[in-house]
Amino acid sequence: MRQEYKKIWKNYAVGMAWLLGLLWPMLGIHPDGTLTFHRTLTVWLYIFAGSLICVLFYITKKSRILSGVTDPLVNGAGKLSDISKALPTSVWMVLLFVFLLVYPLVNGRYAIDVAISVLLYVCLGMGLNIVVGLAGMLDLGYIAFYGVGAYTYALLNVAYGLSFWLCLPLAGCFACIAGCLVGYPTLNMRGDYLAIVTMGFGEITRIVLNNWMSLTNGPNGILGIKPISILIPTFHNTMSFETFWVKKLNVLYYFVLILAVISVIAVTRLRNSRIGRAWESIREDETAAELMGVNTFRYKLLAYAVGAVFAGLAGAFFAARMRFVSPESFTFIESCMVLCMVVLGGMGSIPGIVLGVIVLIALPEVFRQFALYRMLVFGAAMIIIMLFKPDGLIPAKRLKIQAQYEKKGETDTNVS
Repeated sequence: MRQEYKKIWKNYAVGMAWLLGLLWPMLGIHPDGTLTFHRTLTVWLYIFAGSLICVLFYITKKSRILSGVTDPLVNGAGKLSDISKALPTSVWMVLLFVFLLVYPLVNGRYAIDVAISVLLYVCLGMGLNIVVGLAGMLDLGYIAFYGVGAYTYALLNVAYGLSFWLCLPLAGCFACIAGCLVGYPTLNMRGDYLAIVTMGFGEITRIVLNNWMSLTNGPNGILGIKPISILIPTFHNTMSFETFWVKKLNVLYYFVLILAVISVIAVTRLRNSRIGRAWESIREDETAAELMGVNTFRYKLLAYAVGAVFAGLAGAFFAARMRFVSPESFTFIESCMVLCMVVLGGMGSIPGIVLGVIVLIALPEVFRQFALYRMLVFGAAMIIIMLFKPDGLIPAKRLKIQAQYEKKGETDTNVS
């Protein structure tokens, strides 16, 4: 045990030294060529103090020095968990739905804007969860379907004056076609090769949008996109309809909330269906699934197409909300962010993905007061989460049970 603690302290010292060497070029070298150390040491000491507390807490927990204090807390947490499980799921769903409905009424403009971004990325996460979490295919170009949906609404609205409600299903259809186009030639690839091909497709889409001046206006983007419209009946002399343009954030919030709820329900139904079982069998072992009669070609192509539909619908709402689209909104880093949400929350887990989106979108906003350091705190939080929860914040139930069996098997092997 003492040897293990020495290893922990050694790794901790090496990590802090590496962090100091990383921080100094960022904070100590100034544009005028001068070098300073005070600011670097100040930031490093804050991080050192916080991380030291975490390490000491980890060691005391592992050595059970404070078991007299921690055991009652753990037992109390277990009792609270049992009480929460005693309530029916429908009760928690009703409470959550009420909270979501009341949220824009009790919060300001900034909080509502962040909530809209969270719900929009929930739609994207649900779509990518089908490809990565259920079917087990690594997709690094998923944001391209998001761009297809956004540009579909932008072009049809600006050029032909079509409303949002007519363009929304068309955006999903065009994104579905794009998903089939990228999925068909890549179905025989696996692992890293599949990731490289999908990443190339995402970059090709961005470059086409950036260079096709006559259609997309290139890097200048498309302006003048009309927001979501609603026809409201009026009764002055005769019955007629008046167009109401949705521009207020609290109203947009309810629209994207409906879209997110539909996405969650649809993905949940798909996961529990025969198609979802087929996707999961492909994820676990594609060869075994094919031998058992699963048409892997068909189901993998279906996963690409269905996942792309959710991205296309989210893209259409994004264009209506921003009323401007440009290729810079659909870069490779956005695909990585959505993939991190799925992996961090738990692949195949619907609640996990929602929590992953909240962590990756809302957490940087919470630390915005730290200005330049907020992304450093954000990255450190991601590393800590993945170290202590490698299967995700809320792993899928089947994967969690499988991991428990594997862990039990390893324990039995070590004992024997």
